[in-house]
Amino acid sequence: MLRTRVITALLMVALLLPSLFWLPPLHWALLMALIAGVAAWEWGGLLGWQAPGRLSLGALTGLLCAALALADPAAVGAEGFTPDAPWARALYLISAAFWCLLAPFWLRRQWALGSGSGVVVGAVVLLPTWLAIVQLRALGPWLLLAVFALVWIADIAAYAAGRRFGKHKLAPSISPGKTREGAYGAVIGVLVYGLVVGHFFFSALMPLPWWVVVLLAATAASIGGDLFESLLKRKAGLKDSSNILPGHGGVLDRIDSLTSTLPLTAALWLFCLRGAA
Repeated sequence: MLRTRVITALLMVALLLPSLFWLPPLHWALLMALIAGVAAWEWGGLLGWQAPGRLSLGALTGLLCAALALADPAAVGAEGFTPDAPWARALYLISAAFWCLLAPFWLRRQWALGSGSGVVVGAVVLLPTWLAIVQLRALGPWLLLAVFALVWIADIAAYAAGRRFGKHKLAPSISPGKTREGAYGAVIGVLVYGLVVGHFFFSALMPLPWWVVVLLAATAASIGGDLFESLLKRKAGLKDSSNILPGHGGVLDRIDSLTSTLPLTAALWLFCLRGAA
């Protein structure tokens, strides 16, 4: 199992890392559209759909993302960068409303996805994530990699702290392995990392106290995204969103924390850029 995980991880790095730094912006947007389509195909599995419906949902999602990139490349950063398109702002606003206002109640109530509502929620989760990953890369591949690293560090620190100190369950009915001590470890890990990285990215845009608030919010968003997908898998009776990534599950299993963190980060970054202009 470990050998399979390592091989899959190396293959993912071999594909994504060169693409992140060397692909032309439009090609990056289209590659991410393909990945969004795969994630939507997995989302159909969470809805309990069979192959035809899942394939249709995945294809339509991928084609929609590709069409947005081709129709308005400046808005997504695929050709120049004019990030103030009304539809892009609307996507981020809807995403922020979902993760900040609705998702906490969803986790508390532990609602299941209906077939119709599930499609809407899937669009709210996946489309802003695709837009954010394209726009942040347009602002600089190192910036996007820094956000990825924030989420990875939160996961690693939570796992390490949970194994060493974990005694109190964070959400036992959703994800029994997660603990409050693990969440505190994620906060500490992200703060240490963020204060170093923030010196290079945010020092000219945001005072230190506000930057700490942003790091705390990003950690909470990362944990929330992880818990949200765990809840959906539990409701669907699935261990993984798919087995397309041997040893790692599916695309949704790899980006669960990013679906909440990336759109909020992109919206904040672009807001700061407009304020500094």
